[in-house]
Amino acid sequence: MSTGFKIPAHLRALPQLPGVEFERCVMDAFRTAIAQLIAEALPELTTEQVLEAVDYGKKDEDFTVHLGRFRLPGKLDVHNQKVLSKMGLPPFHPLHHTMNRLVLDQVYTLTHATPSGQAEYGSNTSGQGKRVIIEYSSPNIAKQFHVGHLRSTIIGGFLANLYKACGWEVISMNYLGDWGTQFGLIAVGFNKYGSREELEKDAIKHLFEVYVKINADAAKDPSVKVDAAAFFKRMEDGDETALADWRMWRELSVKKYEEDYARLNVHFDVYTGESQVGKESQNEALARLEQMGLIEDTDGAKLVNLEEYKLARAVVRKKDGTSIYLTRDIGGAMERYEKYKFDKMLYVISTQQDLHLMELPWADRIEHINYGLVLGMSTRKGTVVFLDDIIREAGSVTHEHMRKNEDKYQNIKEPEVVSQEVGISGIKVQDMTAKRINSYTFNWDRVLSAEGDTGPYLQYAHVRISSITRNNPELLPLPPTSEIKTELLTEPPKHESSEVTTFAFRLSHAISQAWMPIKVKGEPDLEKARARMWMYLRAKDVLASAMRLLTLRPVDYM
Repeated sequence: MSTGFKIPAHLRALPQLPGVEFERCVMDAFRTAIAQLIAEALPELTTEQVLEAVDYGKKDEDFTVHLGRFRLPGKLDVHNQKVLSKMGLPPFHPLHHTMNRLVLDQVYTLTHATPSGQAEYGSNTSGQGKRVIIEYSSPNIAKQFHVGHLRSTIIGGFLANLYKACGWEVISMNYLGDWGTQFGLIAVGFNKYGSREELEKDAIKHLFEVYVKINADAAKDPSVKVDAAAFFKRMEDGDETALADWRMWRELSVKKYEEDYARLNVHFDVYTGESQVGKESQNEALARLEQMGLIEDTDGAKLVNLEEYKLARAVVRKKDGTSIYLTRDIGGAMERYEKYKFDKMLYVISTQQDLHLMELPWADRIEHINYGLVLGMSTRKGTVVFLDDIIREAGSVTHEHMRKNEDKYQNIKEPEVVSQEVGISGIKVQDMTAKRINSYTFNWDRVLSAEGDTGPYLQYAHVRISSITRNNPELLPLPPTSEIKTELLTEPPKHESSEVTTFAFRLSHAISQAWMPIKVKGEPDLEKARARMWMYLRAKDVLASAMRLLTLRPVDYM
């Protein structure tokens, strides 16, 4: 059985450079082949140097290389021409089939991968027999889903789909913030401001209101935090009267979050949290840190000193004996390995927690998927928002746009559902268009626009191509693929969600450009019309697959 992409013989001979895995990422093979070709044309450069400059998808090409970054002596045009001359490779050259076109655009060398080369790659089964845990989203219970957790959710959902598509056994894990002194604070606040009746109506909303009020009290009266710490100590000690309300808050919070995730088309296999980490594991984590000489005792509290790693001191156990997030996090990772024996664990978080410092034998299986911030995310009125507000507004404005075309609107069975789905697509795609590590500024116009590279534009491309079967019923049913006369189609032609998004847009652009010159409706030659319909439906399948990989739900009407 195949363990990955089927790499053709002419690419298997390529050099195995650091960070390159042909069996897992077919694009690495193309990038390496391009880098080697350019290095052959420009002996001043090594293949490894050039590889760093081979980028994806700029200027609507497959790859781009900016030779100017190397600051080679002489004129840039001369260097570009040397590279172009390599396209005259003889048929037996191992790189001959890798690319079908090199063009120049000022300082960039732009490259197209050959379609026939791409067709040689089958399905990716590189993850068969392997297990990955992907931890993402991780909101705090008893609080509404804040937009600050949205980017982790979008990226994590994409990664879960990506690994599944590569044959991995994926365990999507939501590690809730469900433990800590803040719950002692909420308990103190609930005793003062809580209402069982309001809790039944909307538990998370009411608990958040209580939290805001008690925090205001704590800012004026230091004894409030003392009471909160004492309550949390009772929880840590297993006091059932202290834990009863907390259990209810956790259960109601998870139920509400499941509804939110369902709207985002995201699913979790495991809801765990800080509260689930056993004391034995926490003690083992502390003991290991002490063995490494990293623990300091200060006023009865235990601190881990990471200054030698250019990090600060951090509390790992408070002086009253209660645990802290860092201790629970390390203990939780240890428990996960014992339970799941994972081959890889991904943390989708905005900051790294370097567990390799623990010298755990499986620490190299852990990878942190960090990301930039979303700036300026609020309602169009400028108010601080929760996910409910963002989705409600996106769906509402999309619905208004849909109603402007009454004929199309009448064909939509569930316009509210469709408008919400298109609105969510706009939110997600704006996020995934940006490189994961980069911050970006949230823009309502991009969320809602059906023009340009936006979520609604992707949905519109899928809707448009879905209409082919409705408008051409006489061509159905299509014959098997082997009987489609494709010769009649003679018309001209890694952990990074932005690459899939870019591909989806380029496919959508191609569909849009083909729509008028390559018609199905009105084509007098039925065999050609069927071939064209077959082509469009295959494009629809690919576009829908890309959208689903990005956690979008493709719609057929809008």
